[in-house]
Amino acid sequence: MLNVDLHCHSNMSDGTLAPSEVAARAKANGVDVWALTDHDEIDGIPAARAAAEALDMVYVPGVEISITWAGETVHIVGVQIDETNTALIEGLRATRSGRELRAHEIAAQLATVGIPDAYAGALKYVGNPDLISRTHFARYIHELGIQPDISSVFRHYLAEGKPGYVPHRWATLAQAVSWIRAAGGVAVVAHPGRYKFSELAFGEFFSEFKQLGGTAIEVLTGSHSVEQYATYTQVAKRHGFLASCGSDFHDPHESRIDLGKLPPLPAGLTPVWHDWGF
Repeated sequence: MLNVDLHCHSNMSDGTLAPSEVAARAKANGVDVWALTDHDEIDGIPAARAAAEALDMVYVPGVEISITWAGETVHIVGVQIDETNTALIEGLRATRSGRELRAHEIAAQLATVGIPDAYAGALKYVGNPDLISRTHFARYIHELGIQPDISSVFRHYLAEGKPGYVPHRWATLAQAVSWIRAAGGVAVVAHPGRYKFSELAFGEFFSEFKQLGGTAIEVLTGSHSVEQYATYTQVAKRHGFLASCGSDFHDPHESRIDLGKLPPLPAGLTPVWHDWGF
């Protein structure tokens, strides 16, 4: 049975390892089919592809796009994309453009609660300045010893309603799916169990996603609990979605699940890679 990991990050977005290092870790953990899916960024794809091919892994070009739906930030993964597609490139560029302004606003708010120079501190953790994110601020605050781990930093400072939370208006669902499809890719809802939608709202979201041409959801992901594996197995079956899986790996010490360490997809699901020819 193939070990497939179609969701992880490098230091081109908010991971800590270079694309080649993520590839090497995936290979060491037994991954056969691998996708790097950096946030709103595809510049890591050439290095990731070269490393995967050198390590004899099947490489799948990917990206994770931030969107806003019903006031919430949601992530849509695109896999099997053509990273040279103009619509995708321009769409991602537009999506990235608001991050720096938001970062300065986050730093200003953190200063009011006794955390000065947070923007400069966060930059120490940024591999790509165009993609500074809350995670980079969280690493800096953790470095200061204010909270014991990254999750605690988010809960106390960076989650909605906390002093360092600054909302951002991302792309729309329609835009993200259209960019992925224009690039020949498959649109996948990333870690659906993380979003705080009601059952009714989720039904509307999945219906809209499907109408726009979205075809898959992540069933197994490092962002889901074991109990949610069963929940989203049933969601995939109920809505007729293909099933994807990925560790959502960011860092050897921060991530809940390491690359390649998820269980096999549950029986009765059609994998998103079912017609990819391997």
